[in-house]
Amino acid sequence: MTTHETRRALVVRGGWDGHRPVETTDLFVPFLESSGFEVRIEESNEVYADRAVMDDTDLILQSVTMSEISREALGGLRDAVERGTGLAGWHGGIADSYRGSSDYLQLVGGQFATHPAVSPEERAGGEADNFLPHTIDVTDLGRTHEIMAGIERVALRTEQYWVLTDDLNDVLATTTHPVQPYHPWHRPVVSPAVWTRAWGRGRVFVATPGHSPDVLEDPNVRTIVERGLLWASRTR
Repeated sequence: MTTHETRRALVVRGGWDGHRPVETTDLFVPFLESSGFEVRIEESNEVYADRAVMDDTDLILQSVTMSEISREALGGLRDAVERGTGLAGWHGGIADSYRGSSDYLQLVGGQFATHPAVSPEERAGGEADNFLPHTIDVTDLGRTHEIMAGIERVALRTEQYWVLTDDLNDVLATTTHPVQPYHPWHRPVVSPAVWTRAWGRGRVFVATPGHSPDVLEDPNVRTIVERGLLWASRTR
């Protein structure tokens, strides 16, 4: 556990380039530095296997969509969070990482399943086919939490994540997938959009909005992420 006054944040980024892991994480590096963190950036998740680095890390900001993780790196990540290192991220960089690892899924508490598309006649073949107008709605629990303070509803037009989760999560905000004639489900489906999770002595924070820099620059989304980063950091 760190004994220095300056907190240390580890930014781990990579995986699928479509989520622009470098550009999006760079948005938050100045915020972390101004909040008193010394920031280290790694382009490989193998750093998780380094016990000395992990013991000296108060917060991990991960942006690694899909990709793979070694047994040693995953073990190091899980152990670090259990010992008190915070883990935080947004969108596919945390909720769609390492699809082949059930142990990672258990740690973060949610796995991307899909992002429903617009109607077939509106599809042009690009990523915008998956951009739907939707809202992020704060839960009763969220209204009492520092991460969501003062935020009631966030209106977005971007990917709307359908996420598979469990009830260890403390869900601070949700989004509802409506029934459409061109989709196969038969009733509205509510998915968590912002949640926290306690894991050992560590804290996990996940926000599903964040497909691209413009989404993360939405004032409400940015506020939620910044607060989530600070909340997840190691408590002393």
